[in-house]
Amino acid sequence: MNFPENLRYTKDHEWVRLEGDTAVIGITEFAQNELGDIVYVEIETLDQHLAADSVFGTVEAVKTVSDLFLPITGTIIEINPELNNQPELVNSDPYGEGWMVKVKVDDAADMEALLKADAYAALVQG
Repeated sequence: MNFPENLRYTKDHEWVRLEGDTAVIGITEFAQNELGDIVYVEIETLDQHLAADSVFGTVEAVKTVSDLFLPITGTIIEINPELNNQPELVNSDPYGEGWMVKVKVDDAADMEALLKADAYAALVQG
């Protein structure tokens, strides 16, 4: 499993990469592996201000539908348009082309509460 060091993680298997005051968010390699082939990503929260741990969308795999939880408080400013036609990008490139949303972060200090790569790896590898 791949857990890039430059990202922060949640117990709900989302990752966050901070770029200035914008956070790029997706699901981890572990999460997409557990879900299986992703067939649809539904995110209808563009321009909404959401608190941390709020549901910002869902991801649908062949066998299940899972909620997506926002790791930090902020406003969703962009949804990955590629996922409409290519939801499988979440499977093939979860930390790159398979990103889900960009969020204007209220407080970058919220990142400190998220897991570092080694702590997340320990969580999922038990």
